[in-house]
Amino acid sequence: MLFVFSAPSGSGKTTIVKEILKQYPEFHFSISATSRKKRDCETDKKDYFFITKEEFEEKIKNDEFVEYELIYDKNYYGTLKSQVDDCLKNGHCMVFDMDVKGALSIKRIYGDKSLLIFVNPPDKEAIIQRLKNRGTETEETLKKRIARIDFEMAKKDEFDYVVNNDDLQQAVEDAKKIINKYYNKEQK
Repeated sequence: MLFVFSAPSGSGKTTIVKEILKQYPEFHFSISATSRKKRDCETDKKDYFFITKEEFEEKIKNDEFVEYELIYDKNYYGTLKSQVDDCLKNGHCMVFDMDVKGALSIKRIYGDKSLLIFVNPPDKEAIIQRLKNRGTETEETLKKRIARIDFEMAKKDEFDYVVNNDDLQQAVEDAKKIINKYYNKEQK
């Protein structure tokens, strides 16, 4: 099963995914490829597969991605087919932390093998404040992320489940309940 978490940047999806992975250590994490520069706090092949824009475009030509997107007309992000297919072939569950468009692409390709979970923030202002507080955004990228919020929030009805993230611990518990509905079935 593919458990896909998505939301606008700053909604808390990455924090929820990290908690899920702690509680389900047998799950595999989908590591995205990106052409953006690595942040100081990130590790190659752990947080992302950091590749050049040229390498990314070559992989696009070779049809090596399940989904990919050019974000803010600057950096590519994508999910390698080989990673997902190997995981499913070996009977493992995979957890994704990705943007809304990518999540919907996963659902189109993998259908019932995928479960889309939208992390719903308290409100737009909470997202903006979280983005500012994490200190990883330039003024330009902050404006672009804020501009994308409404588009992403409008897609939540296309997801299988919505987890409200007003309270982090409750959001993690709600996500676990959803996962257990499907994960327990696979174990029988």
